[in-house]
Amino acid sequence: MKSQYQTLKEEAFEANLQIPKNHLAIYTWGNVSAFDKSKAIFAIKPSGVPYDKLSAEDMVIMDLEGKKIEGKLNPSSDTKTHVILYRNFEGIGGITHTHSPNATAWAQACRSIPLLGTTHADHGCRPILCARFLTEEEVKQGYEINTGNVIVETMKNPSSAFPTQNGSPLPTEPLNPAVDQMILLAGHGPFTWGNTAEKSVYNASALEQIAQMAMWVSNINPEYKTLPQHIINKHYTRKHGKDAYYGQGN
Repeated sequence: MKSQYQTLKEEAFEANLQIPKNHLAIYTWGNVSAFDKSKAIFAIKPSGVPYDKLSAEDMVIMDLEGKKIEGKLNPSSDTKTHVILYRNFEGIGGITHTHSPNATAWAQACRSIPLLGTTHADHGCRPILCARFLTEEEVKQGYEINTGNVIVETMKNPSSAFPTQNGSPLPTEPLNPAVDQMILLAGHGPFTWGNTAEKSVYNASALEQIAQMAMWVSNINPEYKTLPQHIINKHYTRKHGKDAYYGQGN
């Protein structure tokens, strides 16, 4: 008999398979969850299971209290971080966490990624922030929970993030999770989200490419210039919002 949550499990399963397909992680170094807002539950990858061994039936169903609703396997060790983000980021339907090399390199370097070109501007209007390290006390109290809390804290107070390579300004106003869907955690790696699980993986892939290009730019010209604001606005709004005209519409 199929699970009553089969559709949600299949969404999470298919999204998790995109991680190795898009070269975002090797072995078991990443996870995706898919959220059902109407039921306040999500499906997430089981902990430590290689992608080529996964099935939709392996996905674990969790609620927003961190309680397992269905599943024979243990959920991802990052489950509590996903819980915090779903609780705080209204409207998101999927979360991806990987250790993709270029984005993780920026996180380990403790640098936010500056907005240098139109590829970045197509996916967001601001630098990709690198949130602070967790304190020793936060790690002891609850590492995964406080990982989520630090991400939420940084979205609310972006000026607390690590600076960019050449100190270009960080935002001072709170960020909108519906617009700013990518973040780095110092010493750890990237987290992305979107209105679906599939979109969250797309954002993880986009972030990895943006991180790679920004790294190359920093090496080619350490005195790089950030993209002018009027070009940022144009590239973002032509793909997003009521006046968007990129693609084939509805």
